[in-house]
Amino acid sequence: MIGHDDYPLHMIDHSGGVSVTDGADTCLDVVERIETAAVVERTVLHDILSAVIAKGHVLLEDVPGTGKTVTARVLAEALGLEFTRIQFTPDLLPADVTGSNVYNEHDQRFEFSEGPIFSNVVLADEINRAPPKTQSALLEAMEEGQVSVDGTTHELPVPFVVIATQNPIEQEGTFRLPEAQRDRFSVKTSLGYPSVDGELSLLDRRADRRTLAPSVDPVADEETVLALQDLAEDVTVQQNVRRYIVDIARETRADDRSEVGVSPRGIQRVFEAARASALIASREYVVPDDVKRLAVATMAHRIVLSTGATVEGLDAAVIVRDALDAVDVPAVSPDAPDAETGEDAPEPTQNVPQAGVTPDTNGSDGEQTDVD
Repeated sequence: MIGHDDYPLHMIDHSGGVSVTDGADTCLDVVERIETAAVVERTVLHDILSAVIAKGHVLLEDVPGTGKTVTARVLAEALGLEFTRIQFTPDLLPADVTGSNVYNEHDQRFEFSEGPIFSNVVLADEINRAPPKTQSALLEAMEEGQVSVDGTTHELPVPFVVIATQNPIEQEGTFRLPEAQRDRFSVKTSLGYPSVDGELSLLDRRADRRTLAPSVDPVADEETVLALQDLAEDVTVQQNVRRYIVDIARETRADDRSEVGVSPRGIQRVFEAARASALIASREYVVPDDVKRLAVATMAHRIVLSTGATVEGLDAAVIVRDALDAVDVPAVSPDAPDAETGEDAPEPTQNVPQAGVTPDTNGSDGEQTDVD
């Protein structure tokens, strides 16, 4: 495990300090620790952890009772981060989230009283039950890591992650999240129902404890999370992979079924999440599979469907998958130092040959052959 004592924060920078392998091992430890308390698919935990490492935020949408709140809490516990929960209701005010200035009679002056948003991991439970004015209180916090109250800016703790939950089936008493709010989330995913074995495992775990809410011991701390976030910043993304992200996003905008496609902010969030995904996979460079793995989770919630698509009940994820099918997948050479130069990545010359191509050791182009 990457620890504060072993790797001081000032050492976690570029080549000195923690390796990508250390980071990947820590991510695996976190996932395994979460799995001791919550039944969640690893693909979902991968999406959530990618957002955390990418300094992003997570939107969990699912039916009641699937473990959204438990997953958010044990994630914070496993990472060793401070956790607060805000229950969003129709009468919740922005000051109830951000905090407010309170008059101190002893000192005869106003003092800022921090709201529950001043935490490392903030669970915005049932976020779509609060009115848009209260939802907007999160916009500045999620984008800039600060809140402004009465003209004064207050910095939020670092790291800072918002995990919001919403229920897709209860429409009465809810407010649809504005497009600007949804665009602030790096990842939107759902937990789904566990398998039969998973639900049996839930009962077995419940039988072995006397508390209603499961908890886990930390395998990391704040410095560990900051180290992982710093490592992700150094992950290489070749120019053709960057173009791959852009082309997918532009394809969603050109689709007749979308009124608004993936935004430029969304492109950046996909880029950041892909780097985090590579780190989790113990790689120092991004491959197209990182983008494809996270495409739906990072893009679908940013798409505004056309009227016709909405009437038909189309899922925006279909548009993202069609965009993936429409865009050619680039080849990646791990040794190509093109990420900083902006030049196109050279074609791989000594990589594993593609199906149907025989490599030519003399340096000439390979010839097409038949394959069984």
